[in-house]
Amino acid sequence: MDLTARKEKILGLIVEHFIATGEPVGSKFLSDVFETSISSATIRNEMADLSARGYIEQPYTSAGRIPSQRGYRYYIDNLMRRCEPDPSEQYRILTGLDRMSAEPEKILSDADAVLAELTGCAAVSTTPLDERTSVKRAELIPLGAHNALVVVVTSTGIVKSAVCRCTEGLNMSDAELFYNIANADFIGRRAAEFNLPRLQTIAASLGERALALSPLLTSLYDLAASVSDCELTARGSSNLISRREYEGRAHEVIEFINDGDALKRILRRVGDGVTAFIGAETGCRATEHTSILAAPYKIGGARAGVLSVIGPMRMDYSGYTAILSFVSETVSSLLSENADQ
Repeated sequence: MDLTARKEKILGLIVEHFIATGEPVGSKFLSDVFETSISSATIRNEMADLSARGYIEQPYTSAGRIPSQRGYRYYIDNLMRRCEPDPSEQYRILTGLDRMSAEPEKILSDADAVLAELTGCAAVSTTPLDERTSVKRAELIPLGAHNALVVVVTSTGIVKSAVCRCTEGLNMSDAELFYNIANADFIGRRAAEFNLPRLQTIAASLGERALALSPLLTSLYDLAASVSDCELTARGSSNLISRREYEGRAHEVIEFINDGDALKRILRRVGDGVTAFIGAETGCRATEHTSILAAPYKIGGARAGVLSVIGPMRMDYSGYTAILSFVSETVSSLLSENADQ
């Protein structure tokens, strides 16, 4: 059952005051806000009902009340004001992103840094991932008689590279053969099309040059296949150490971010706009006292990856949502411009 307007106002005041101060909220504070429109006894009764229904809780005996996970969820879904970042925040975002960079990883790393700075939380993004992502270009750069750099550029602008050693050495014919294979069997193909039997078939067709070109082809195959899996970029994890809500527990959340696998699974559940995962909603024990705000970014109108802010449940949901939305829109615009070039 939805809360009454009076209960909603009380819950909203408790959430916003606790977010701003970190202090439990008592009935006296609420009485001062309402002045004489509602009696102190009525406010206490409403608070008791909100407690009984699980929206607020008492951290210790004789203390005021703080929002519970359920209370934060109700606040975000029903009471939170939608706003825009203030002009100084917008300026910091626009100047913090390298608008001249053609590398998505650099733009995403800049976005993480700006989000971490403006929120005081950790910021994590996923590299572009789209089922339609394909290999756009392959390059071979000699680094000497026996070493070469293999470079793959995807249709979303991601650049991947690997140094490989060719024990038999490389000549112009080998380089020409590499480009012929890349153009015939890799360029324009999606990552899902690359598999081991395909590589073995290509290698078998090379005859006596198979052994010499094997390191190059293996590197090309591994790089091309890897575009089907997103990677995480993170900034600001050390911010969590200074948050008093994480006293003695920050390492658990930092390990959760560094491991990445569980976080990737959570970020795959992100919908359109900003999605909030509060405490146990993540399904991970390490984040039971943590909230994650996440928003997708797009390339050419198609969803490509996710930007996120990770911090304690007591966070400025309204302000951080505004910042995250603005960063997501800006990143989408920059990456789409690069993809068109």
